[in-house]
Amino acid sequence: MNHHADTKSTPGPQQSIVITMGDAAGIGPEIIAKAFRAQPELMAGCFVAGDVQTMRRAAGVVVGAGQVALPVAVLAGPVLVQDVPPNCIPVLQVGAELSPVPWGVVSASAGEFAGRCVLWAADAALHGDVAAVVTAPLHKEALSAAGAPYDGFPGHTEMLQAQAAQFLGQSVKRVPVRMMLANDELRTVLVSIHMSMRDAIDAVTFDNVLETLRITHAALSKVLGRAPRIAVAGLNPHAGEGGLFGREEMDLILPAMQVARAEGCSVSGPWAPDTVFMRARNAVGHPGEFDVVVAMYHDQGLIPVKYLGVEQGVNVTLGLPLVRTSPDHGTAFDIAGTGRADPSSLIKAVRMARQLSTS
Repeated sequence: MNHHADTKSTPGPQQSIVITMGDAAGIGPEIIAKAFRAQPELMAGCFVAGDVQTMRRAAGVVVGAGQVALPVAVLAGPVLVQDVPPNCIPVLQVGAELSPVPWGVVSASAGEFAGRCVLWAADAALHGDVAAVVTAPLHKEALSAAGAPYDGFPGHTEMLQAQAAQFLGQSVKRVPVRMMLANDELRTVLVSIHMSMRDAIDAVTFDNVLETLRITHAALSKVLGRAPRIAVAGLNPHAGEGGLFGREEMDLILPAMQVARAEGCSVSGPWAPDTVFMRARNAVGHPGEFDVVVAMYHDQGLIPVKYLGVEQGVNVTLGLPLVRTSPDHGTAFDIAGTGRADPSSLIKAVRMARQLSTS
């Protein structure tokens, strides 16, 4: 199914970036409006795939003392964003208008609309209509309440993967993706994402680890212009301590690393997971030893990055035939509509999307 507009932009550095609105009941629309106000030069060429009235409401919420709300410019197609005057929020209405939803309340209609925007944006990126996709936060419960096809996806990553696989005429398994969470000090890539701890341990296989190393090497080589220094975290305490605390490192992880090295990857480890992130952290007076850490499961990799500041992190999906970044936080229903949401992570996600789409 083709969700994208007929109007096509000319490929090149002036291609636009689409920002999906996220859940209308959450902080997504607010942080988008704040980003356009705070960083007009960075946001030039960006537009929102969303609902015009919802974005107008958000623009009104984030108005400061003595300020006037940024006007919303209604777009007919992605290419027209280049003609939008400064100090506007360009919005492309995706399908029928969304009936107003209350802030901070799970809504099936908001979930459906948020999912609709993601599918539209993915289709536009796959067809070359936009250079990159930045996704504002979804609410997983609202997405599930929206019903098919949205209830079949735990979140953005799986939805984008399925859309890409359909576009390429492949099975989802043939389009492997990985989550990278990054800030100015640390990057981490996960072998598995959203699954139970028991299933995550079973997901530490030779094939999955090797696939993660290959995807990480390919993606970061484009960004860095050289082979990234990849540190591999062990699964067990002390990386198994030579088999005393488990054999996964010896039997599964090391063999995958050896194959990756033979293919040209700069891989070291497996390192003790309780110290490898500190060694990789690139801080003032402490240059990181590694460019990225490959973590064996969700919390192992995300806790260190999020501890450094949720508002600083950017989620990047590696392995897709399109560029996708996202802020590293959720819908924050508890503060939605108050104008207090911090747009820092979204701004960093836009900046990284520009970097990735031009590298």
